[in-house]
Amino acid sequence: MNRKSSFRRRFGIVLVLFLIAAVTSAPIRHFASFPHELRLFEGQAKRLDYAMPVHAQGSLDPQVAAVNGAASSKFLVDLNRPLSIQPKQSGMTELKLRLFGRIPFKTVKLQVIPDLRVIPGGQTIGVKVRAAGIMVVGHHLVQTGADSRLSPGEDAKLKLGDLIVSINGTALNDVKKVAGIAEQAGKTGRPLKLLVQRGKSRFETSLMPAYDREDKAWRLGLYIRDSAAGVGTLTFYAPDQGVYGALGHVITDMDTQTPISIGSGEILQSNVTSISKSQSGEPGEKRAQFVRESKTLGNVERNTAFGIFGQMSELPGHALNPEPVPVSFAEEVEEGPAEIWTVVNGQKVERFSIQIVHVSKQTSPATKGMVIRVTDPKLLERTGGIVQGMSGSPILQKGKLVGAVTHVFVNDPASGYGCFIEWMLQDAGIMLKPDQVTSKAV
Repeated sequence: MNRKSSFRRRFGIVLVLFLIAAVTSAPIRHFASFPHELRLFEGQAKRLDYAMPVHAQGSLDPQVAAVNGAASSKFLVDLNRPLSIQPKQSGMTELKLRLFGRIPFKTVKLQVIPDLRVIPGGQTIGVKVRAAGIMVVGHHLVQTGADSRLSPGEDAKLKLGDLIVSINGTALNDVKKVAGIAEQAGKTGRPLKLLVQRGKSRFETSLMPAYDREDKAWRLGLYIRDSAAGVGTLTFYAPDQGVYGALGHVITDMDTQTPISIGSGEILQSNVTSISKSQSGEPGEKRAQFVRESKTLGNVERNTAFGIFGQMSELPGHALNPEPVPVSFAEEVEEGPAEIWTVVNGQKVERFSIQIVHVSKQTSPATKGMVIRVTDPKLLERTGGIVQGMSGSPILQKGKLVGAVTHVFVNDPASGYGCFIEWMLQDAGIMLKPDQVTSKAV
């Protein structure tokens, strides 16, 4: 029994060691890392190198892509040598690998997307937006009597961040017109009928203005706003589509911190006058002013989680490089050296070294796609790291536009977040989402 027990124990140890060696061997690890899905841009070949001692028969739709230059739908491959996949036209197919032409070995969903190149920005821009209604940013009490106060806005169940879309059936986004409407309603004793948007839903409510004995005017009991302005950074310009993207994050109201529903807006040329350096616990900021008599660069059509987007007829001046560059899919971004393009003085766009220290695996749009750290001594000396107004600065890696700066870490201003450029391009309407590509398979 002792010999049998000893033999079993030794056999078990040998078996475990064998399995560990097998699992940690290069071929097994390479097989495990072989992608299940692969996306490519038209005209941009992809090289796969997995060093597996395997010969197989491959197949795919030759109209969508080719492997190692093969023109037919079936071909032989040696996985001990690099595979070169050449995308031909947009579409979707399956790259199937079979051992001895029969035994399924690996299936890769292959998606080819139309080639897309954009011009990186970096220019500081001024942003002016008008909301698609009247924003509720606060409540106040109206002095209706010697000892009585009330807020008609609160009685109407309005909350901070609500957007008054229309009053008495008329669309309104100008606060200057509200006083006259309130006075007319108060004098006639007819309550105002409001259409209000709260988040993604809308509802109707009635509001009866109250007469303020101190101000001698009819009041709604609300603090309201119809517009916002600030500075940020242009991320990209797509000349073929005449579309731009900027900021890398949503514009929110300064008081309510709720996203602004855009009615109209414009971006203008801006000039950086000075910079307040970032310090731990106190993020710095770019101080900039709109250039006098500068023409409007573009309009603002959308305000999303990934920035602002709209039409722009030409590239703004002071571009670091006016030539379009390739863009990266989210899964192509790697930890390692990169650079950002931004302005720290006047209107001159400069490039600065950074390190992408963490990349989140995102298969659908989400913010905070990467963590970046400024390593360039010149930028650290001039700004202390990332400052407010730098959001939207394009991030480039290996000659491709991969993302944009979005936020600074308050307690570590040399570091911050970036978003993937893919999500910005989708929100700009110039990059297809995965489910919008025509499927093809063999």
